[in-house]
Parts: sequence; structure tokens; C-alpha cells
Amino acid sequence: MEIRKARKSDCHAIAELALMAGEGIPAYFWAQSQLPGQTLEAVGALNAASETENFSFRNTHLAIADSAIAGMLLAYRLPEADHDEDLQDYPEFIRPLIELEQCVPGSFYINMLAAYPQYRNQAIGSKLMEFANQLAVDAGCTLLSVEVFAQNTGALRLYQRLGYATLARRQVIPHPCHPYDGEILLLTKQVVANTTV
Repeated sequence: MEIRKARKSDCHAIAELALMAGEGIPAYFWAQSQLPGQTLEAVGALNAASETENFSFRNTHLAIADSAIAGMLLAYRLPEADHDEDLQDYPEFIRPLIELEQCVPGSFYINMLAAYPQYRNQAIGSKLMEFANQLAVDAGCTLLSVEVFAQNTGALRLYQRLGYATLARRQVIPHPCHPYDGEILLLTKQVVANTTV
């Protein structure tokens, strides 16, 4: 397996994987701009082609196995504290996620981690998470961060096994787009300098 930076031509795969990883949230937002006859993947691919948004091929690395895309890591440095950001600008069910992001300004934030079903249980997620450490070093970050629904026990176990610990938590605001209640956890881990992947 190799890991490479995504290209604009990979945007459809990025959208497919985002729908798998996003706990229903990308589908909710993409449906707002979906045209008749247009798939959610097509909407997502257009979004992933952005040169400026965080959800972009520019912030994505892909795991390649047997010359095919097996999984992805979408991650980037969070901005420093933005005291002017108004949570009222976001749908209510998204606000706990934004609040947790605001707990770790300047951290290297793992927004999405996903693998296609046929490539799961092959350590692809672990390898991509390890690769994130080097990306964080390159971005000048000292902290890695990731959010997870507490009920997503598989992802939570992976992060904990890799040394991530819970820093903060918020109550899930129920919404039809995702199946969870309970809590959203913010996990962090110190960046290990001079790591080569």
C-alpha cells in the first residue's frame, strides 16, 4: 500500500468515501444543492474540487492498494481561535461539532477517515492515521485532533489504540441525518516530531 496526495481527478472517490465516513452529515448538506437527477456523489465531487474550502482534494491523501483507491484521510490545520465565529450561523445539530473544534485551535484536525468496504480490516485506517502525524509535523502543529460519535465504537477503539485520549465531549443533538444520540467525543494526541512514514 502507498499513500499519495489526492488530485482533482479523484474527487468522485473522495465524495464516495466522505458519504461512508461522514455519519450522514455530508449527505444532509449536499442534498441542499442537489439538482434533479444529480447524485449526492456528483454534488460531493463538485465540493471536493474546491481550491479554498476545507473539504477539498487539496486536504486529502489517498491510500492506494493494487493500483486502486482503497481509502482516504481528509485532514488540515484548524485556524487559531476565531472569537467572531457565530454558532448561530450553523444548523443546531452541527453546533456541538464546531464547539469541539474550537477547543483545539491550531491543531491538525482529522476530519474524515474512510476505507472502501473491500479494503477494511487491512490496517489502512491505522496507516493513514500514522501518516497524519507527519502531515501535522509538516503543518507546524503540536497536537492532532479528531471527533467521533461515542456510539461509533469501531472508530473509537482505533483512535484509542493509536494513543488518542478524550479531551472534551458534547451531547449529540438528534437529527434525522445521522443515527446517533449520546455524546460526541473530541480526542487528541501529541504530535511526535521527526517521524517518517
